[in-house]
Amino acid sequence: MPFNSVFSWLIGKRITRLDECRNNPLLCQSRTFDYLIKNGKITEIGKTHRFSAVKSYQDFNSNVPLQDYGTLKSYIEKSISGAESMLWPGKTTWFAKSSGTTADRAKILPVTKESLLNNHYAGGKDLLAQYYANLPNRKLFNAKHLIVGGSGETQQNDQGIFVGDLSAIIINNLPWWTEWRRAPKKEIALQSNWETKINEMAQATIGENICILAGVPSWTLILLRRVLEISGKTRISEVWPNLELYIHGGMNFAPYKSQFEELIGNSSMNYVESYNSSEGYFGLQDQLHSKDLLLLVDSEVFYEFIPMSEFDGINSKKVLSLEDVEVGEEYAIVISTSAGLWRYIMGDTIRFSSVFPFRFNVTGRTSHFINGFGEKMIVDHTEKAISEACEKTSSAILEYTVAPYFNSAQSNGGHEWLIEFAKEPENFEAFKIELDEALKKFNSDYEVKRFQNLNIDFPKYHFVEKGTFHRWLKSKNKLGGQHKVPRLLNNREILEQILLEND
Repeated sequence: MPFNSVFSWLIGKRITRLDECRNNPLLCQSRTFDYLIKNGKITEIGKTHRFSAVKSYQDFNSNVPLQDYGTLKSYIEKSISGAESMLWPGKTTWFAKSSGTTADRAKILPVTKESLLNNHYAGGKDLLAQYYANLPNRKLFNAKHLIVGGSGETQQNDQGIFVGDLSAIIINNLPWWTEWRRAPKKEIALQSNWETKINEMAQATIGENICILAGVPSWTLILLRRVLEISGKTRISEVWPNLELYIHGGMNFAPYKSQFEELIGNSSMNYVESYNSSEGYFGLQDQLHSKDLLLLVDSEVFYEFIPMSEFDGINSKKVLSLEDVEVGEEYAIVISTSAGLWRYIMGDTIRFSSVFPFRFNVTGRTSHFINGFGEKMIVDHTEKAISEACEKTSSAILEYTVAPYFNSAQSNGGHEWLIEFAKEPENFEAFKIELDEALKKFNSDYEVKRFQNLNIDFPKYHFVEKGTFHRWLKSKNKLGGQHKVPRLLNNREILEQILLEND
């Protein structure tokens, strides 16, 4: 049976849905809004905030307050205890432990049947459909997909409610026909001990026909290096000759791309980004030669946006619908979803690169920035800068984090960097200068305040030994595919903790 042809035909039918996202985004959002409000009316939160009186987006914006995890937590806790229709009609039986940031406590977020099927699973299918459309005649169905996910450890209470990583929820509920295309076996993929899992994943997949790889870049690199160690090969293309697609997300890929290209050793390899999280699946890279992500406006998510220039958490006054966003502005995302998250401030920030269709780039987190001296430094700036510095000095990073220091003898203070290299530069002093110059290039406020070291002094650098960030994550019980090191913070707590790991 021509499995690949049948699969290609079936998955290709989803392009109509993606075309709707591109061609009729506001109509898609209007339908989504009506669907969500209709279901939300009969929930506890809907009754509290009078969803029955919401006849338009203006009503929604005026009458329903913005939410964060703190304001939704009581509804979530009652749902976990078995209460029905708190945030979404009926009983919610799955809750995902969000990895959040390493600095934040984990959040427990609802995952309903509707959100699992029509958002999380739908997003993955959409990405493959677009991949087939961009690159016809792919032969992915008979080969295996290797996903570097989180822990499979789940807890079930007396009410039959499951709490665990989103990876466990997704894998445990996959249809039968996808299970035999996934590697390794479920028992290995969902192990909670990350160090053991990496070793067993590598051992179990060396002999498999892997064609798709997916996961957070920093953790996926660890797996690939382990595969090469065990196999004795020099390139991943020698182990998995049919590997053609890496699906990445969760962090900026630019600082890691050169390492993937070197390890994989296949010039025809395709790299595609997706934007998915415990809260939902929101975007995917739909163009071959552009890194911009298409906003998925027909996936049971209604979007709103707070300009970061006026961001004040749940007290923010200015909130925009999709039709009012502008190219180049940075926004905090607000979502309402069929998981029961209502006007929920996720904490992510994005910048639109185009409208109609709506394409964007993830720029960072509302809590991850440095503004100790009025420089308004965001993750987008540092990711671009460190990528450029690495390129110019033929180096490659594994991890980094940045925090301010104060009361310099020459100025008000500056930025202090902790960097762990995968490949060290030949000239560390040159790297320091290149990074500082690149930061000036990508952040004009930083450039002005760096002038003659009057306001911001030259950065301090700590080049830590390999394994430093890994040890710190382990000490926080944060090893695993969903956990990430926070890049920028206004306080020095994490920086000081990691420095201790390097002593």
